[in-house]
Amino acid sequence: MVNFQPRIKGILLVITGAMFWGISGTVAQYLFHQKGFTPEWLVVVRLLVSGLLLLLYTSCRINHNIWDIWKLKHNGLQLIFFGIIGMLGVQYTYFAAIKYGNAATATILQYLSPIIITFYLVISTRRIPILQETLSVILAILGTFFIITKGNPHSLSISKLALFWGIASAFTAAFNTLQPRSLLARWDSSIIVGWGMLIGGLAFSLINPPWNFTGEWSIASILAVMFVVLFGTLIAFYCYLESLKYIQPTETSILSSVEPLSAAFLSVVWLHVHFGVFQWLGTLCIIVAIIILSVVKNKEVVYE
Repeated sequence: MVNFQPRIKGILLVITGAMFWGISGTVAQYLFHQKGFTPEWLVVVRLLVSGLLLLLYTSCRINHNIWDIWKLKHNGLQLIFFGIIGMLGVQYTYFAAIKYGNAATATILQYLSPIIITFYLVISTRRIPILQETLSVILAILGTFFIITKGNPHSLSISKLALFWGIASAFTAAFNTLQPRSLLARWDSSIIVGWGMLIGGLAFSLINPPWNFTGEWSIASILAVMFVVLFGTLIAFYCYLESLKYIQPTETSILSSVEPLSAAFLSVVWLHVHFGVFQWLGTLCIIVAIIILSVVKNKEVVYE
């Protein structure tokens, strides 16, 4: 007999984590558009604080030696590469897309990363894509078209910079998934992500130190920064990983589609971002594409 209580716990955890990720993007939009904060400052603070707290949590709570990973030179080089190109890259491109556009569009465009991963795996393994993969790619392209044009091929509904950074965030998110696979096979994910964040934050501090700040401080902006760092990073990450103890990775991938939906909904309700019929339709197309890919991936795992 299936024990539904742990399963329900897993579902609630992944939905909570995904919602926090989506909401944190909208909160970042509030900081950029209404409080004059810069993506550079928020990225460096988010990476440094989250990285330190995650490593501290891993060392104390999970009882792992966070320094062992540096004993092998190869691991260290991979980790540095992951931190600078992966963690820093995905954080900055995402926040830049929000600054020049809005959180809803940025989150949805970043959600194209599984499609990019599929392209990469098909090319690298030199195989013909199956029907479901082809359908997912078509849906993703159609969804992106609807979002950036509102159905009118002769005009863009978002700025060119927002489109550029949004697509860039999808590529960096794909890199973030593929590059550390060998590290994740040997080390706890919290160690990899914690060091990646800290390395990315330290590297970016050389370009934009955390004391290089512009913006308007208030109680609201302080709470917003705390939400992005704590709830939108640490707690969201914890909820996502914890959910894997109770439900399948495929279910986690599907349920995490709450992230772009929560970002879009909150942007419309709170920040009064206009989201038309075609943009909602585009969002639906991309989410369906990801769900199809998640189901296909699960079948591959089951039958191998």
